[in-house]
Amino acid sequence: MICAGIDAGSRTIKVVLLESDTLAVIAADTMDQGVEQDALAMRLLERLLQQNGLRRGDVHTIVATGYGRKLITTADATVTEITCQGCGVRQRMPQARTVVDIGGQDSKLVRLHPDGAVADFVMNDRCAAGTGRFLEVLATRLGVKLGSLGTLAGKSQSPAIISNMCVVFAETEIVGLLASGIGPEDIVAGVQASIATRVAAMAGRKVGSPVVFTGGVALVPGMDDALESALEEPVTIAPDPQITGALGAAILAARRASDR
Repeated sequence: MICAGIDAGSRTIKVVLLESDTLAVIAADTMDQGVEQDALAMRLLERLLQQNGLRRGDVHTIVATGYGRKLITTADATVTEITCQGCGVRQRMPQARTVVDIGGQDSKLVRLHPDGAVADFVMNDRCAAGTGRFLEVLATRLGVKLGSLGTLAGKSQSPAIISNMCVVFAETEIVGLLASGIGPEDIVAGVQASIATRVAAMAGRKVGSPVVFTGGVALVPGMDDALESALEEPVTIAPDPQITGALGAAILAARRASDR
């Protein structure tokens, strides 16, 4: 029996197809988000099905999660991204006790019980300064591709101090730093440290280890090192960090299907 998880995030849509009995991933992929989230999600789902010789009727249960989960009309159920992230991470990394998820528009820190259930969480969805959006703004300001920020940060010898808590004012601060001769590599390293510091401030106290890093920002080289420094704990990037939420949704879909 095949089930699917759809993570309708603020910047990307992720879909995972799962064999419900073994929980083996059949296929997974991502697509840039847009206005018609439901149509885009269905397009990505249909593409994965076709690539694997499957039909829509072969999918028994669909669970949607993420920012736009309520817009996915074909979903049999919706589940919060907090629960799905915890479930997806524990499937890949059973010992995980803390999940740090940084996406395009929000960041989350989720603490897990030893059995994998969510103990508590904190979330920043009101300020872009602690999210991937800050990195997008930075890349645009520096005139470089988002994927090259990690390479730049790796060259830094003296990371800049980014003091503003608002991404709008931080952008102005970055302009000032550039004008004063601070190198782009030090500014990028400073922004990465700033994002990590905001995540650590959300935690409010020492986090449980192992710490697992998920979300699109986990793909930016150097962000895991910045988090390790801010959290004072080793940080491991989850396998396929963008799809852990969709994976968790697919696992919950499989559980739902088995209960019917």
